[in-house]
Amino acid sequence: MTILDRDSEGNNIVLLSVKNRHTELFELLFNRKPRDQSAFNAIDAKRNNVLHVAATLGDCQPYPFAALQMHWEIKWFRYVKQSVPRGFFVSRNDKNKTPKEVFMITHEDLVTEGGKWLKETSNYCSVVATLITTVAFATTANIPGGMKEDSCRPNLERHPSFIVFAISSLIALAFSITSTVAFLSILTSRYHQKDFRRDLPRKLLWALTSLFISLAAMLVCFCAAHFVLVKDEFEHSGYPVIYAMACLPVAYFAMMQFPFYFALVLQTFKRVPQRTPFG
Repeated sequence: MTILDRDSEGNNIVLLSVKNRHTELFELLFNRKPRDQSAFNAIDAKRNNVLHVAATLGDCQPYPFAALQMHWEIKWFRYVKQSVPRGFFVSRNDKNKTPKEVFMITHEDLVTEGGKWLKETSNYCSVVATLITTVAFATTANIPGGMKEDSCRPNLERHPSFIVFAISSLIALAFSITSTVAFLSILTSRYHQKDFRRDLPRKLLWALTSLFISLAAMLVCFCAAHFVLVKDEFEHSGYPVIYAMACLPVAYFAMMQFPFYFALVLQTFKRVPQRTPFG
């Protein structure tokens, strides 16, 4: 199939690449020198131009999460929009619809599903973040090693483990509060179509990043406090094994969430929409 050949529905290779969400193929055709602009200006049998096709929500949806899929669709539509003449923005198909109107109609259900998914995710994660905040705040009243009676200063204030404990507990408290606020801001959002372009994905990314940092900091805090209490009970060679085992829950959680988190980071900051690592 050459770039100008068409199928029975009037689709050429450019329209098919947009319809099937083959981002790499479309980008290759767009950056091809010399570019055949007539292929990008083509319309199918239903008078849909390439922007109408990009605006239509099809069966090919790379992301299993509705909110990320909506974000992907917006970026894809805007990217394809840059490859066509401005006259295509107001062009109407055989149903008298512009590309923007097609996009709004075909993505209504996806917006609803995306808002529901974000609310559920934010609810669950905000509970975890609040729990970490509570625990991190409680550690300030239970300082390992106790306090000096004459000066009300920690007995182990110059001990390296105590310094790690103090810094990590502060990091856990600060980032868990930040995560809670970020998730609450998602819960109070309007969930309009335009919010899925930049506002909601970045709030979600910041909230999850803060949550992961607070989890890691809380684990370091507990390990440091434990080391202060049992430093004279174990051989130094046993510490790495003990604390490596203590890190397994967070490591397991990170491995389970890494594909989703990686996809969110990639999709948020990439100008050209990329297919998700989910497959």
